[in-house]
Amino acid sequence: MKLLVVGSVAFDAIETPFGKTDKILGGAATYIGITSSVLGVKSGIVSVVGGDFPQKHLDMFTNRNVNIEGIEIVKDGKTFFWSGKYHNDLNTRDTLATEVNVLENFDPKIPDSMQDAEILLLGNLHPGVQLSVLEKMHNRPKLVILDTMNFWMDTAWDILMEMIAKTDVITINDEEARQLSGEYSLVKAAKKIHEMGPEYVIIKKGEHGALLFHDNKVFAIPALPLEEVFDPTGAGDTFAGGFAAYLAKKGKTDFETMKSALIVGSAMASFTVEKFGTERIEEVNEADMFRRLKQFKELTTFDIELQ
Repeated sequence: MKLLVVGSVAFDAIETPFGKTDKILGGAATYIGITSSVLGVKSGIVSVVGGDFPQKHLDMFTNRNVNIEGIEIVKDGKTFFWSGKYHNDLNTRDTLATEVNVLENFDPKIPDSMQDAEILLLGNLHPGVQLSVLEKMHNRPKLVILDTMNFWMDTAWDILMEMIAKTDVITINDEEARQLSGEYSLVKAAKKIHEMGPEYVIIKKGEHGALLFHDNKVFAIPALPLEEVFDPTGAGDTFAGGFAAYLAKKGKTDFETMKSALIVGSAMASFTVEKFGTERIEEVNEADMFRRLKQFKELTTFDIELQ
């Protein structure tokens, strides 16, 4: 299956207790595209960048067989930029700067070469932009995966509800799930969100793993305990990318396959946090991924006698 990714390709400047960076490559679609290439999946990115975006980054995508026909370059514009500072626990951060730039008037253009994509992953963008992508697809993809955040719940509720109603899989964190549903219990929250439209609900819990809900079934995975975590930026996007790419690779979208996809997503995200930005995930190959998946299996497999 082909995977179409719509989201930001951007610049980040990051500060954590372990160091800081200047302007580096970032953006949801960037992490997702790199992750899909590790799994050997045919993917394409729809995004927009400015004339300040280096050719070497575009070449990196091309060298990874990521289709970039859908990346618009606004020669006289500037690329989206975000700067943030993480606190000691790395779970909280302060935004120091957000420069929307060319993303403010982003009008996604779906190249003909990606119109037949079976899986559509909509990165965290304005829900109106996400809806426009669906409207521009000649045929509805077999699976629509949506990422969103509390900002859109605060500022674009009605159109977000319209987008969620057209979604097959929604992926959000625990805080966002509680805000979206009005329920504190994540089980009750998932049921409420399911009633809004999505058949599958994924709730990310950061260092505590993730939950997958479908009908009355629940699947939970831990996050891999790591000795060193340098930068959590992009981990959620890498998670979504690994999840979607695994489904595309297997050509199946049933609950059992999604359980495995959840583990692949978590394994790939565990690489991202080990260095700043995309540096670590760009180093990862398929053999690295399998070794990490083996660690996950050892972490979660056990025998017990019940008498």
